[in-house]
Amino acid sequence: MRLPPLNALRTFEVAARLGSFVLAGSELGVSAAAVSLQVRHLEDYFGKKLFTRSGNRLALTDAGLAVYPQTARALGEIASMTLRTLEGEVRTRLIVSVPFSLAEGWLAPRLARLLEVYPQLSVDVRVEDDPVDLARHDVDIRVSYGDYHYPACKAVPLFHDQVVPVCTPELWYRHGNPQFDLGQLPPSLFIHTQWGANYASHPTWSDWFAARQVQHSPDPALGRRSGLSSLSVTLARLGIGIALGQQALAAPDLEAGRLIALSTASLQLGHPYCAFVPGGKEQRADVERMLALLKHPL
Repeated sequence: MRLPPLNALRTFEVAARLGSFVLAGSELGVSAAAVSLQVRHLEDYFGKKLFTRSGNRLALTDAGLAVYPQTARALGEIASMTLRTLEGEVRTRLIVSVPFSLAEGWLAPRLARLLEVYPQLSVDVRVEDDPVDLARHDVDIRVSYGDYHYPACKAVPLFHDQVVPVCTPELWYRHGNPQFDLGQLPPSLFIHTQWGANYASHPTWSDWFAARQVQHSPDPALGRRSGLSSLSVTLARLGIGIALGQQALAAPDLEAGRLIALSTASLQLGHPYCAFVPGGKEQRADVERMLALLKHPL
């Protein structure tokens, strides 16, 4: 059996996943130069370039893209086997990893529904940002925004969310108008979600007004600002202002009347939410049950 140098292969997988020799070195506990040397060793073995550099960023070449998915999958399966062996038995816990914005308002009710039917199921919920080392932490399902984070895993599309203006009935009674014209409202009433430097496809208030062919752009500096989409919905529910709330997160409050939608005009997010399942786990019964529940509305 002919195998490539396994240490170099592991180093390549970390560098490809993180897109940086420096970050890979930090995870592996070695220098960036040592990471570069291991990658060069693997490139010499294959006789192909695996990365191109653009400033401080790494990008996989065509050869690298061919090698990475199977490498990540194989290392993930080895990590799972190692954990099972060290524990002495097959683990029955279901480990689900989600971003902060989906944990409480979206995932928690679905877990409650699953545990009603399967009360014996042991579930470990981990709340963390991308990227997540699914193999190292033996994650069974990772829910993520976008379908591109984990190319070595099976991707299961869940939903493509939209945002709609929401606020409490009381706030609209005090500050609204019969025409439901949001352009007449003071900028201090608008809640602006600051999505962060990694995301450029999320709709803003300016986008929402432009889609309605209204030239209006509330100044974020004069309004309220939130670093999480779920927090924006919570602030709206507390009467702090009007948010562009994700429908998947605002649905329970809208159904209960705690929030009202101020318009039928919505904007779709730039990417869908997906569940990623590492290789070899999609056939597990608990994983299949959880995926089925995640794909359907409550």
